Amino acid sequence: MVQLGVERLLDERTDAVGNDRLGLITNPSGTDSDLNTTIDLLDERDAFDLRKLFGPEHGIRGDAQAGVKVDDSIDERTGLPVKSLYGEQRQLRSEMVADVDTLVYDMQDVGCRFYTIIYTLAYALEGAADAGKRMVVLDRPNPIAPLPVTGNRIDESVSSFVGAYELPIVHGLTVGELATYFNEEFNIGATLEVVEMRDWSRSSWFSDTDLPWVYPSPNMPTPGTATLYPGMCFFEGTNLSEGRGTTKPFELVGAPWVDADEWAAELSAQNLDGVAFRPAYFSPTFSKHERENVTGVQVHVLDRDAVNPVTVGLTVLASAFTTYDRCEWVEYDDGYFVDKLAGGSYLRETITTADAASEPRDIAADIAGHWEDDLAEFADVREEYLRY
Repeated sequence: MVQLGVERLLDERTDAVGNDRLGLITNPSGTDSDLNTTIDLLDERDAFDLRKLFGPEHGIRGDAQAGVKVDDSIDERTGLPVKSLYGEQRQLRSEMVADVDTLVYDMQDVGCRFYTIIYTLAYALEGAADAGKRMVVLDRPNPIAPLPVTGNRIDESVSSFVGAYELPIVHGLTVGELATYFNEEFNIGATLEVVEMRDWSRSSWFSDTDLPWVYPSPNMPTPGTATLYPGMCFFEGTNLSEGRGTTKPFELVGAPWVDADEWAAELSAQNLDGVAFRPAYFSPTFSKHERENVTGVQVHVLDRDAVNPVTVGLTVLASAFTTYDRCEWVEYDDGYFVDKLAGGSYLRETITTADAASEPRDIAADIAGHWEDDLAEFADVREEYLRY
């Protein structure tokens, strides 16, 4: 079994924190391989002086839904103060860490640019650097590590909390590697130490590690969800349900006005590698089309070594908009949400103006080809930060 960073900290790397007063940035996915939480492990051992907890989106106990602001609180189990990093502000301010010496970060990432906890990591590094505090990152597997690095390298001019630091959609890094990439590539300058895993291979899917999966957010219930997330997440920027409020988020997609059989047949005809589509009928308990009868498709991964989730997501998206004229892009005061996910307007404009007779797979190939012009540059940079 893979030995996690937290387990190495406990077993042999207590020197990484010494007698420092600790602040822990974590969520329910911060556990050892026996499902003991990192909070409890550090709080209950005399070797560690845990003073404060810091919670990302969804909170330290994972009880808040996506996008819901999280307030400061007191953790009922430990009695420790909890500072929110997903409230009125998301930066780590100096006064928040005045009573700690070292920040410890331990959360499971999903390997995709959109996932907000990696920006909590980046902002924590910036806050630690400003406050003159140390940062220790306990490394964990990238659950979709075998997937190729894919997608555009997002430009900082369109950066947001769902995309920044010039990352492509599938970045192929662990959180420890990301921390070093953020810290060095963007001159953050924090005093950083990464406690590496042992016996983890980049060719391993999460299920190959024999580790238990604790979902890092309410809509990431399985490693299979994480496999499709890099492409199916684009539906967050549309008026179609991406499956939130069901047991299969990012696998189910649809709307009340979709013809499930017709759409499944069209998508099956695209002959996408590694996946199959079936007509699906569902009623989300919350989020878009709450309590409505939704018709659509479920995406089934048949061969994860063959699938390209970004190609899948783009193809399903292009198919929806060229087939159903009731498809719309979600727009907020600061613009189209899909543009934040996609790192610009090219995806939205290409699909919006596509001929209805165009093959969805061809539209997807156009977008992916446009995005990947600068991917080789990231591949070279990424090599400098690989630890495994």
